[in-house]
Amino acid sequence: MANPSKIYNFMGVRKLALAFSLILMLVSIGSLAVNGLKFGLDFTGGSLVEIGYEREADLEVVRDQLETAGFEDVVVQTFGSPRDVLIRLQADHDPKLGDKVLQALQSESDQSLELRRNEFVGSQVGEELREQGGLGMLLALFMIMVYLAFRFQFKFSLGAVLALVHDVLVVLGFFSLLQVEFDLTVLAAVLAVIGYSLNDTIVVYDRIRENFRIMRKGDAVEVMNASLSQTLSRTLMTSITTLLVLVALFYFGGEMIHGFAMALLVGVLIGTYSSIYVAANALLALNVTREDLLPPQKEDGEETEELP
Repeated sequence: MANPSKIYNFMGVRKLALAFSLILMLVSIGSLAVNGLKFGLDFTGGSLVEIGYEREADLEVVRDQLETAGFEDVVVQTFGSPRDVLIRLQADHDPKLGDKVLQALQSESDQSLELRRNEFVGSQVGEELREQGGLGMLLALFMIMVYLAFRFQFKFSLGAVLALVHDVLVVLGFFSLLQVEFDLTVLAAVLAVIGYSLNDTIVVYDRIRENFRIMRKGDAVEVMNASLSQTLSRTLMTSITTLLVLVALFYFGGEMIHGFAMALLVGVLIGTYSSIYVAANALLALNVTREDLLPPQKEDGEETEELP
């Protein structure tokens, strides 16, 4: 790929970017420490009640009817179609809870309602899901570090994992700060953000490695600027097209995937920023040099492989 006609001085504002990233991470960590995450029914345990309506249900009306009837912390969303309503309640196990919910809604409705499901998720199951999800995320980060250390070099693997930790913390901090419900779909979105951000970072790192070998006279900052400029159009096009889809899902996808789309929206935005500034900034902080990317020296008598 030919060098672009213009090289942008991305690293000229790296100190401002570092300060911005530190503020984001401190706010996120502070919110997680003070507020924690508002775990959904998947993690805390509770009851699921599915009600079938004859016509399209008004979720706000359903929510108000249940709160008036004395049900607290109710999550109401459509399930499959506008006539199928899924109600989540953080309540103790009660085999007759579904009948109570049906009775409360039927007394305020001119439609004939049908109880289709009444299930209870135990807190033990929720605790296991929370632990397994956290362990899965840590394992993913560890395996990414191992892969990048093998594919590139150890400093590159550290830089990539720092960028991923930054992205995950910001997404979790966003949900903690706004107290948006964190359920399994949001956890899946966080794992998807790791994959998306990693893909962007690897593209940038691959170009940085190539330019370290090509730009013999350039220092590390010049190599970073050239590499980020060369990958900028690809990064922006990928992010914009992904964001268009996510915005559509956020507004028109329904409440079932509302949290999923929100987490991905925040993750893609912060992931695009981190692949430009956090990942490259981390390499500069780790003092990466051209010598780090040289092939290992051969034993005496063996020919040394030359760089392309």
